[in-house]
Amino acid sequence: MVTRLARLRRGESGATLVEGLIVFPLMLTVIIAFVEFGYAIFQWEQTGRAIAIGARIAAVSDPVVDAADFQTLGGYAAGLPGDPVGGAVARVSCVGDGATAGLDECTADFNRILFGSDGVCRTSYGGALAGMCDVNGRIQASNVIVTYTRNGLGYIGRDAGPVVNVTVQLRDLNFNTFFLGPLFGITTIPIPLSPVTVTGEDLATCNNPSRDATAFSNPCPTL
Repeated sequence: MVTRLARLRRGESGATLVEGLIVFPLMLTVIIAFVEFGYAIFQWEQTGRAIAIGARIAAVSDPVVDAADFQTLGGYAAGLPGDPVGGAVARVSCVGDGATAGLDECTADFNRILFGSDGVCRTSYGGALAGMCDVNGRIQASNVIVTYTRNGLGYIGRDAGPVVNVTVQLRDLNFNTFFLGPLFGITTIPIPLSPVTVTGEDLATCNNPSRDATAFSNPCPTL
């Protein structure tokens, strides 16, 4: 009996199994962490790209805030045509869907920012202009806030209206997790995103005039 116990103490036939049982949970945790982290980085980059696309579309599209609100950006306290724009910063904002937290709902033109030129989310849009939802299908209208800011650009009496900065930002958008949610119930990790601001451009062009083209200093050619 003593001899058998001595052989059992000296035996190493089960050492590999024991070591494997100790190391396996640690290795599994590391693998899960790498997969989750990589997926999070992908979502972060994907959503940041979607915001940049939304800001670019908003900068070259008709304003999506109420017309009366947008006109307040051109209400200067004083000055003559040609004078620099002065006074305090003026700003109007809207949210894509549902007026909340002091934000009005954006107009129907907002759909171009969210869905692109085909009006549908995440389809084979071919040559159509991609919108925010085409890049990240989890972005909904209620997540998107569009802001127009007048902060001194341009001049009073400018024929094409005030020069504004267009800012697109997201709210209430969380990471979609592989393991943290199912295993630990963690589903409310917000995506840390910075707003994207682009200087707005004139909306009146020869292809899509928003005003009479002859009113501009460089009118569209007569065909």
